[in-house]
Amino acid sequence: MEYIIAILLAVVEGITEFLPVSSTGHLILAESLFQLGEDETFADAFIVIIQLPAILSVCIYFWSQLWPVKQGALDSKIVILWVKVIAAFVPAVVLGLLFDDVIESLFNETAVAIALIVGGIIILLVERRTYEGATASIHDLTYKQAISIGFCQCLAMIPGTSRSGATIVGGLLLGASRSVAAEFSFFLAIPTMVGATAYKVMKNGLEFTSHQWTLIAIGSVVAFVVAYAVVAFLMSFIQKHSFSVFGVYRIVIGVIVLLLVAT
Repeated sequence: MEYIIAILLAVVEGITEFLPVSSTGHLILAESLFQLGEDETFADAFIVIIQLPAILSVCIYFWSQLWPVKQGALDSKIVILWVKVIAAFVPAVVLGLLFDDVIESLFNETAVAIALIVGGIIILLVERRTYEGATASIHDLTYKQAISIGFCQCLAMIPGTSRSGATIVGGLLLGASRSVAAEFSFFLAIPTMVGATAYKVMKNGLEFTSHQWTLIAIGSVVAFVVAYAVVAFLMSFIQKHSFSVFGVYRIVIGVIVLLLVAT
């Protein structure tokens, strides 16, 4: 049964990590339904660790746009892009370290539901705008835009907000096209999730049994495959559609959760 639960949680992680629907929020809700054993420390670590293969899927999907060495020389555009990504990553590092304990106290179903609903409403409002003259290339993002998106990412420290949702909406409001906002959100996820995973591992340790490592291995493979498919889907989806459907989904799920909590 634990293997099935590990696969289910990995599927949830892979699907929701890059969609603007909150992977953390969905995993909190999923964990309330499916308990991965009695070891809470391992269960928490499992959720954090399987985020890494999801991030790896982004690196592979966008490899040509992320790897700075071209024909034996550095591509200055990609190097500058990475500098912007790191600059956008800094606010999350500072605020994450300062408010880690406060953030963990917000991990409950009610907080997740409220954040899902509020985020959904914001997405719907933002998508009512038009984007004439939007930044059409990720390399055209300014440092001001990048760092501002980084501050938007900090809102995702509230469970249920969605890291990708906050950065994508922030990117749209700051003048980026949907594809550029999504791409920068994916790229910013790389240092953010690697840093968050490293911090949690150092904080909680990695003293697991062979059975637990097997669960992590299975979850990692599943999360990678599902996340890669989702990234490919989203990049195709936003060419013809807005993010409104995700806003509606968030509101519906949030209301359902509130009703369940109240009963």
